[in-house]
Amino acid sequence: MAEWSKAPDSSSGLRERAWVQIPLLTIFVFLLKATARDKLRTECARRANSPAMEDPSKDLSLVTDSKTEGVPASQAQPPSNSNSNSNGTAQRTPEELVARAIAPVKPEFLRPPPSSRTTQNDAVSDANTNAKQPQAIKEKKSKRQLKRERRQEQKSASNLCPEIAKTGDVNACSYKDKCRFSHDIEAFLSQKPDDLDGDCPSTKADAPCPYGLACRFSGTHKDGASGTTSNLLKKSSEVNGLSKDVQKLLWKNKMRFTKADAVIKSLGLEGPNWKKKQLVDKEEDEVGLSGSHAADETECKKVADDSIDCSECPPTISASVNAEDACETDEIRPSKKAKCVVDEKCSDELEGDAVLDKDGEKDSAETEMADVVVAESDRSLKIHPREKMLIDFREKLYLAPLTTVGNLPYRRVCKTLGADVTCGEMAMCTNLLQGQASEWALLRRHSSEDLFGVQICGAHPDTVARTVELIEKECTVDFIDINMGCPIDIVVDKGAGSSLLTRPARMKGIIQAASSTVDRPITVKVRTGYFEGKNRIDSLIADIGSWGATAVTVHGRSRQQRYSKLADWDYIYQCARKAPSALQVLGNGDVFSYLDWNKHVSDCAELSSCMIARGALIKPWLFTEIKEQRHWDISSQERLNILKDYVRFGLEHWGSDKKGVETTRHFLLEWLSYTCRYIPVGLLDVIPQRLNWRPPSYYGRDDLETLMASDSAADWIRISEMLLGKVPDGFTFAPKHKSNAYDRAENG
Repeated sequence: MAEWSKAPDSSSGLRERAWVQIPLLTIFVFLLKATARDKLRTECARRANSPAMEDPSKDLSLVTDSKTEGVPASQAQPPSNSNSNSNGTAQRTPEELVARAIAPVKPEFLRPPPSSRTTQNDAVSDANTNAKQPQAIKEKKSKRQLKRERRQEQKSASNLCPEIAKTGDVNACSYKDKCRFSHDIEAFLSQKPDDLDGDCPSTKADAPCPYGLACRFSGTHKDGASGTTSNLLKKSSEVNGLSKDVQKLLWKNKMRFTKADAVIKSLGLEGPNWKKKQLVDKEEDEVGLSGSHAADETECKKVADDSIDCSECPPTISASVNAEDACETDEIRPSKKAKCVVDEKCSDELEGDAVLDKDGEKDSAETEMADVVVAESDRSLKIHPREKMLIDFREKLYLAPLTTVGNLPYRRVCKTLGADVTCGEMAMCTNLLQGQASEWALLRRHSSEDLFGVQICGAHPDTVARTVELIEKECTVDFIDINMGCPIDIVVDKGAGSSLLTRPARMKGIIQAASSTVDRPITVKVRTGYFEGKNRIDSLIADIGSWGATAVTVHGRSRQQRYSKLADWDYIYQCARKAPSALQVLGNGDVFSYLDWNKHVSDCAELSSCMIARGALIKPWLFTEIKEQRHWDISSQERLNILKDYVRFGLEHWGSDKKGVETTRHFLLEWLSYTCRYIPVGLLDVIPQRLNWRPPSYYGRDDLETLMASDSAADWIRISEMLLGKVPDGFTFAPKHKSNAYDRAENG
């Protein structure tokens, strides 16, 4: 009992000592937090009562964030003649402002920041708030409910049947009552918004409008016109569309990639599921051949009688695959079973197949020999770089592939302003191979783009090889660019983009497979490295040329930098000097004036050209400045005319109906989120403007220029209403990308 009674006494003593220590530590931490909180409150009160900021470098965010974001430019007051400025930037010299990366705007154009933020200032945050609500509602609805709602929406008066809208005749629709769209013309016209000012884009092109009554310019249409010729006009001006037959084959995963598969096999780049897939393909071929051989002649006769292209005969070798391609594949079908009796129309298209038929009738041993040859590492499969079509990028103005904003209408604008080389937006290989129409739309090319390429992004050699083979068959391009520098997380997490910079072996496989599969030049776009301060492309630049690439573009930033800090052009020069003579090296990063262009080209003779990206987004007339070697002090009316051209091109591309107008408006607003960063030449104390300069709050030389300088989404919408009419009720807009790369240091 005595021993038992001592234990509690000792433990209670420990508890008492711990109880004394814990409160002291807690009280000490609490006092530190309270002191820091009091200091913060005192500092905030001092800044709120101060008429001007004492140190603009510390509180620059108060200047830049509240310039026109707080109050739309339409509510701003005109500039005064006083030299004093309440935002504090006029107190410093232009040299000091430039050193702090602040745009040195002339003092007479500076305006004070608004005293308080209004409810109209932040349409972006409102859009983000509203965007979360419908997502929560959609998650609660089943697929059947959503499908029913879509059908009800299609049946509403706002969605008139396209055939009836085109002709104006209720009986024009062949589906009658089974049609998914509304046939009530009067109800459609009663709720249709007012027509827009101006003429229909199709009417300007001397062609009937394919949208008929649904066109927002229907009042300018000529009577009795059909929309068929307008569709032909669009097809003649735009190419690289995805045909329905090819899309169905991609949907069903029945597209054959004979050339790519042979190259992947010869290079030894088969994946883990390669053998399994090959067995499945062979089984499908055997089943298809045994079941269709007897019906070959009947099927082909039907095709000939219906005047359909012979390439649609399923058991035959496609007319697009010539004899040379057929000999290169290890899955060649017996030529006897590929034989087809057709009329004279088909005979011209199958001349290459006829040669195969005659050779196949001699002996089947020759076919087996061909299989053995292809199974080995056949050097003839790999095209020598000298045999490829070469493109000389030297001193050509190259518009970079720009996600979201670099669409076809925007590229047309840049072509009119002097761009030499254009490239489509980045397309994901997996989405292209799945036949996604939205992804294939990124490959479309206008007739004005005389030197045009497409950019693809993939993580595996077989995926990229099949994609380039499909693009070469279905599209008209001058070169194919492989993106190995995209810093976006969703791309990097899949092993593509900048992730490949950490896997040189994977880079080698992708470039070799792509360059060996197609005759078109293969170019590569990379960054300096994955991590900041650990550049590694200079050690791979010579290998990239030997792997089969004809050109490489080096962006002077790492993946970790994203778009923060300045591009490292000294490192780009180092890469250009290490590159072999056969490999063209292009630089990319922060080109924003003709002086930047001249400096980079003159400092390194080995540099072929410079790619222009964000500089062209902010001022697309940069190409004109470089060609004319001048700083263009462009007026607000000239800038508005460029926007008008963009809207006209957009209506021609996306359509002049309600959907086309709103699509054009959306991409116009995306572009305006970049153009607001431009500062007119006449307003600067130091020229030219630099890409990393943060513009303070300023007035323009007229109301339109002030409106264009606003970074408020409400003012961007006002500009869109000047060109495309009033926005629909409840319209909100949130830019997809941050136009200001200086918002955060990491620029995430």
